[in-house]
Amino acid sequence: MASNVNTPPRQIWRIQEVTARTGFCRAWIYVLMNEGKFPQARKIGRRAVGWDSLEVQQWIDQQMEAGA
Repeated sequence: MASNVNTPPRQIWRIQEVTARTGFCRAWIYVLMNEGKFPQARKIGRRAVGWDSLEVQQWIDQQMEAGA
């Protein structure tokens, strides 16, 4: 079975990484998420959430293709 060597490993990104990758502040990420326009955070602990890195990167790629 062949694997795609170009696919980065799946990671859980915390809010600091998501804001760094998107350039958006925390509040704007949550606004977009609540509007269904950004990948949903997942609960990873009692008080911690994280985002699937592949979902966020796919969203970034779509924004770039759309010229947003």
